[in-house]
Formats: sequence, C-alpha cells, structure tokens
Amino acid sequence: MIAKLRDSGEWPRLKRWTREEYHQLAETGLLQDVRVQLIGGEIVEMTPQGNRHCVAVGLIEEALRTAFGANHWVRVQMPLALLDDSEPEPDLAVVFGSPREWAEQPRGALVVVEVSDATLTFDVRRKASLYASGGIDDYWVLDLGERQLLVHRGPNIDADTPFGWRYTDVKTLTAHEAVAPLAKPGSAIRVADLLP
Repeated sequence: MIAKLRDSGEWPRLKRWTREEYHQLAETGLLQDVRVQLIGGEIVEMTPQGNRHCVAVGLIEEALRTAFGANHWVRVQMPLALLDDSEPEPDLAVVFGSPREWAEQPRGALVVVEVSDATLTFDVRRKASLYASGGIDDYWVLDLGERQLLVHRGPNIDADTPFGWRYTDVKTLTAHEAVAPLAKPGSAIRVADLLP
C-alpha cells in the first residue's frame, strides 16, 4: 500500500516517493506507457527519444562493450537503485559481472552515460549531482547539440547542489579527442565514434 502523507506542518507540499512506493505505484499500472524515472523522490517524465538519440545509445553501447570486454554488463536504459528516493535509468551504465550475477538492481556502476539533446541542463545539473551523491566516479554526458562529450569525475560534497554533491573535475571533449573509462584506463574511446 502506498504510504500516506506525513504531517510536516506546511501545506500544500509535494509528495516525495521512495523507491519502494515507486515500485508499488508501477505495479498498479498507473505508470504504464509513460517514460518516467524516480529522481530525488519526484517522478520525472522523460522526453521521447528521437532517432539521433537512439543511434548514439547504440554507438556508445558498442564502444563500451569493446572497451570493457568480458565480465562486464553494459546496461542500456535500465534502472540503478542509486538512493532510497532515486532510481534513475541512465542511457548506459557498465557494471562488473554478467546479467546472471545481478538478481537485484545494481546500486552503482563503473561508468554512467547519458545522451543529451533536449535534457542537457537536467543531465549536467540535477543528474550530475545525483550520480555524484550515489558514488558514481565516472559520469559522461554526450551533448548531441554541440557534438561533444562532458566527462564528470571526482565526486565531492557541495551543499549548493540539488543532492549535496558535485563533480570537481569536468572536462569537455570534442569529436577529435578520446576518453578512457576510469575502470579501464587502457581502453581509449574516440568521441567521434560515439556521435551519430
């Protein structure tokens, strides 16, 4: 049963959802046929995916599979049990092991990638803070509009951000440059190979 609102003394207010409540809501069928994610206790509707976005996801998936090889699962648009009130579904996330080893949702990833066209501000502010707070050391945003890759590393506490964390090292890489995942430093990936 979905938890009732608790009295904080201030009304009206937003209902904050936990991951458990979010799953219960999904089981009722109310979230059927809508693309949503639980971010900071809020159910956020995501934009429809265009073809360029889909092509980029496919290209990144191929590049990450090659870079990480065996004993790694490249998860495409699957949820991460990041925090008690957040279950983002990044475009791609790499976890150690095979799918058979994951009876429960992963609580983290070696690298997380978001493909961004209409959601760039959300991805580099709110989601970056969320991923940093969840201990994701390597977070990439492929900016389709500017044809660049924003590489976020070094999560650190910052009270002025949505989730109280931010990345201290953010680099912008052009199509002519390359990046290696922190977990696979010998596997360079050209940014051009990720772009549709």
